[in-house]
Amino acid sequence: MSTPLDRRGLLAATAAFVIWGLMPLYWHLLKSVPSLQIIAHRILWSAVLVAGWLYWRQGRGWLRATLHHPRAAGMLALSGMFIAFNWGLYIWAVNAGHVVETSLGYFINPLLNVVLGVALLGERLNRVQWLSVAIAAAGVLWLTFNYGSFPWIAIALACSFGVYGLIRKIVAVPPVQGLGVESLYLVLPAVAFLLWSEINGQGGFATAQSARGWGMTVAGLLVFGGALTAVPLIAFADAVQRIPFSMVGLMQYIAPTLQLLCGVLVFGEPFGSERMIGFALIWIALAIFAADGLLRSRRRTNVPAS
Repeated sequence: MSTPLDRRGLLAATAAFVIWGLMPLYWHLLKSVPSLQIIAHRILWSAVLVAGWLYWRQGRGWLRATLHHPRAAGMLALSGMFIAFNWGLYIWAVNAGHVVETSLGYFINPLLNVVLGVALLGERLNRVQWLSVAIAAAGVLWLTFNYGSFPWIAIALACSFGVYGLIRKIVAVPPVQGLGVESLYLVLPAVAFLLWSEINGQGGFATAQSARGWGMTVAGLLVFGGALTAVPLIAFADAVQRIPFSMVGLMQYIAPTLQLLCGVLVFGEPFGSERMIGFALIWIALAIFAADGLLRSRRRTNVPAS
C-alpha cells in the first residue's frame, strides 16, 4: 500500500524548484550591476540570513559542532569555492544572454552525478543507466559539432555543481548548516570586494544612490538576492525529509525546464532545429534514467517485509 504524500513537503519542493527555475528573470533585473558584485552581494546577504536562521533554530552550537571537525571544515571551504564559482558563472551567463545553455547544464547535472558516483565512489550502473549516459553524451556531442561550439557554460555549470554535490555527500553535513559554514568562509572576501567597489564609486549601492527610483530598487534587489539563495535551499532541505527522494529526483527537472522557457519565450534566445535535436537526446536520456529509478524505487517499496 502506498504512503500518502506529505502536502507540506510537496509544496516545499515545488516552491524550491520553481524559484530556482525563475531565477533568470530576477538576475536579469540586475543586468546593470557587474556579475562579480551580484555574486558578492548574494554571498553576503545569504550568509546573514542563513546564520540568523541557524542561530534561531540551533543556537551557537551549530557552527562550533561543524568546525570542531577539521576535515569537515576544510571540505566545506572547498565546496564553498565550487558553489561560488557556480553562482558567479550562472549569473554572468544569464546576463550575457545564455539562459538556454544554463538550462542545459542543469539538465545534464543529474547524469553527471551518476558518472561521478561511478568514477569516484565506486557505485555501479545497470545497463539502462549506462544507456541514458551514452544518449546524453551523444546529445552534447551533437550540440558541439552541429550547433557550432562546445557548450562550455553548460558543462562548467554541471561539473561545478556536480563536484559541489559530491563534496557535500562525502562530508555529510546537513544542507542548511553546510551552506551557513560555506557562506561564512566566503563572506569576508565578499565584503572586502564590496567595500572596495563602493569606496571607488563602482559598487551597486553607489550606483543606486546616484540614480532615482529604479536605483533604490536595484539596491533592494541586491539585498533580497540573499533570500533567493537561502529560502529555496531551506525549503528543499525540509522537502527531502518529508517526501520520497525518488519524487524529489523527478521534480528537480522543473527548474531547468522553467529556465529553458525563460530563455526562449522571455529573452528570445535562439532555439532552432540543431539545438532542439541535442536537447531532445538529453531529454530522452533523462526520461530513461528517471523511469528506471522510479521503477526500482517502486519495486523496493513493494517488497514484503520478511
